[in-house]
Amino acid sequence: MAVVPAPSQPTHEVGGVRFTSLATPSRGSTDSSVWAVEIAPGAQGAPHQLTREEVFVVLDGRADVRIGDERATAGPGDAIVVPPGVPFALAAAGDEPLRALCCLPVGGRAQLPGGAPFVPPWAQ
Repeated sequence: MAVVPAPSQPTHEVGGVRFTSLATPSRGSTDSSVWAVEIAPGAQGAPHQLTREEVFVVLDGRADVRIGDERATAGPGDAIVVPPGVPFALAAAGDEPLRALCCLPVGGRAQLPGGAPFVPPWAQ
C-alpha cells in the first residue's frame, strides 16, 4: 500500500526520547526508514555513530547538535546531515521539546561506544 497510516502513539521510548516509526520495512518500505523523534528538554541523546548517512529535519523546537568535534544549533526547517562513522548526539536546546523527522537507509546500523552495531528498533 502506498499510504501507510501513522501510528496513534509513539512506537518506542528510551530515556525521555520518543520514536514513532512511520515508513520502515516492518511497515512496508524497502529502501528507506523514516520516523519521527521527540526529545524532551533535559533528555540527552546517547552519543553514537551510524554505518550509513542519517538525515534529520527539525519540525519544532531547537536542536543542540554535536557531530564529531563540531557543535551547532538547528531550528525548524533545518536539515541535519550526519555522515557515517562520525560520533554524534542530539538534544533539545531550551525549554521546548525537539521534534524532527529522521531518515536512514534500510540496513543502516547504529553503534554505541564500545558496543556492536545494531539496527535501531524504530528503523526496522
